[in-house]
Amino acid sequence: MELFFRKEGTGSPVVIIHGLYGSSDNWLSIGKRLSAKHTVYMIDQRNHGHSPFANSHTFNDMRNDLEEFFDQHNIEKATIIGHSMGGKVAMWFAADFPDRIEKLVIADIAPKNYLLLGNESQFYLHQNILLAMQEIDFSKITSRAEVDDFMAQKIDDKRIRQFLLKNVEKEKTSHLFRWRVNAGVLYDHLDEIVSGVNKSWLDDRIPITNYPVVFIRGLKSNYILKEDEKMIREIYPDTQIIDIPDAGHWLHAEKPELFIKAVMVCC
Repeated sequence: MELFFRKEGTGSPVVIIHGLYGSSDNWLSIGKRLSAKHTVYMIDQRNHGHSPFANSHTFNDMRNDLEEFFDQHNIEKATIIGHSMGGKVAMWFAADFPDRIEKLVIADIAPKNYLLLGNESQFYLHQNILLAMQEIDFSKITSRAEVDDFMAQKIDDKRIRQFLLKNVEKEKTSHLFRWRVNAGVLYDHLDEIVSGVNKSWLDDRIPITNYPVVFIRGLKSNYILKEDEKMIREIYPDTQIIDIPDAGHWLHAEKPELFIKAVMVCC
């Protein structure tokens, strides 16, 4: 699959992989900052942004897309920054292609099965979001404000709705609004998105010491808990875990200066 991407700067390559409902647009300010020393590629993953929609959305799909992207752009070796779902893609790709990894930076996700958290997992939140995205009738929508009004009936958190609204665009031919994410396919693959690339997936590679690894955690987020640190270090014995205070899951948007400072530790 030929992924849409944005490119900034010159120098050693850095590839940024967004998370669920994200896109390269969300990483432009971070990419521009890193472009002072690096060639920064910000990709849209399949079923997101301007990249093609497909009927499948597995971690193997996304790993293969990334391999194809590296080959298409003659990237022999790069630092990869992956956030949330994109962090799991980065870990899975790096495990299979260690020679293509300069450094691995994982933002606010752990290599664990989040389904095991039961009611405390994000599965039901995402399930609710994706169902709501599919239920909206865009033929009756005339503004983004109306999209927000509809989504507010399903999702209380205004910050989440504002993030989702970044995925609303007007189709050029019909002039109707639409989502830039393939909500139906993401819903169908939500189990794997939430559970996949956990420690059991990496068992035959442990310990992984081929490349430097940094985890960046938002201290107001519950994606990387204190009890996860032991498991992370069993997989990546030499890893650094850097905390960003007063930041939640979207730590790169909430605390960009501290996030850049943390990335610069390894880049």
